[in-house]
Amino acid sequence: MTKFEVLILGNSSATPMYGRHPTSQVLNFNEQLFLIDCGEGTQMQLFRYGIKGSRISHIFISHLHGDHYLGLVGLLSSQHLVGRQRELHLYGPPALKEIIDLQFKHSDTRLRYPLVFHPTNQYLPEVIFETTHLSVRSFPLRHRIACTGFRFDEKVGSASLKKEQIEKLNIPVPYLRLLKKGIDYVADDGTVYRAKDLTNPPPRPRSYGYCSDTVMNEDYFEAISEVDLLYHEATFLHDRVERAKETFHTTCLEAAQVAQTVGAKKLLLGHFSARYKDLQPLLDESRAVFPHTELSEEGKWFLV
Repeated sequence: MTKFEVLILGNSSATPMYGRHPTSQVLNFNEQLFLIDCGEGTQMQLFRYGIKGSRISHIFISHLHGDHYLGLVGLLSSQHLVGRQRELHLYGPPALKEIIDLQFKHSDTRLRYPLVFHPTNQYLPEVIFETTHLSVRSFPLRHRIACTGFRFDEKVGSASLKKEQIEKLNIPVPYLRLLKKGIDYVADDGTVYRAKDLTNPPPRPRSYGYCSDTVMNEDYFEAISEVDLLYHEATFLHDRVERAKETFHTTCLEAAQVAQTVGAKKLLLGHFSARYKDLQPLLDESRAVFPHTELSEEGKWFLV
C-alpha cells in the first residue's frame, strides 16, 4: 500500500508556549514530501525530526497570519544557501508573493533554484496540484483574513494480479497489464479469462483534510466530506466559544461536531491556545462527541 502519513512539526496557535511550535506539517505521500503551513521555527523542526528540506517539493500556505508562514522566508533562504537546484512550488494567498519578493529584494537574495508561485483562490474550491496518483484541492475557510484549507486525495490505483492463478494459466506477460486495467484475456483457442477473476480489487483510496484557522460553518463541509483523516483547528475549549467566534476560531467540541457531520474516520486536533498547558481536557471534550480523536503531537506521524 502507498505510504500516506502526516508528521506534526508544530501544533500551537499564535504564541509558541510550553515547548509547542506554531503550525506546520509534513505530508508524505509515497516518499513525495509536502509542507503544509510554515510557522516560525519550521526549518529547525524539520532538522529535529530528520526531514531534509531538499526533499520537499511543494509548500502550501493557508493564510497570512504569522504563525502560519513566518518560517517560510528562512526555509526558502536556507534551501538557497545549501545549493538547492530542484524547483520548489509554493501555493498561497496572492499577497504572499509580494511579501517574499520584498524580503528577497532588501536582502539582495537571488535564489539558485526556481521558485514557482501558485496563488490560491479565497472564494472558490479548486484543484491546485494533480498527478496520476494524487490530487490536491484548496477550499475557502472563514477566518478574519482570507484563508484556505487543503484536501489531499489519493487516486484509485490498479488492481493486483492473483499470481498463482496467472502462473497456472501461463498468460503471456504483455497481457498482464491489460488484466490489471480490467480487460479480459482471450486465448488463441477462444477461451475467455475474466479480469475480475484473475485480479484483486485496488485498495480503497484515502484522503486527508486540513482545516486551518476558521470559525465553524457549513460552507466548507462538502470539501472535507468523508475524509479518512481530518485535521481541524481546535483553539479553545467550548467554554470560550464566544471568544472563538470573536477571533474566527473553533472549539474542540465544534471540531468534533464537524468530524461527525462530514463523516470523517479520524480527527486530529491542533492550533492550541497558549492558555492551555495541559491538553488532555481538549482531547476529552472532543472525544465525548467524536471518539476517534487524537491530539496532534509534535514529532509524531499519523497514518491517513
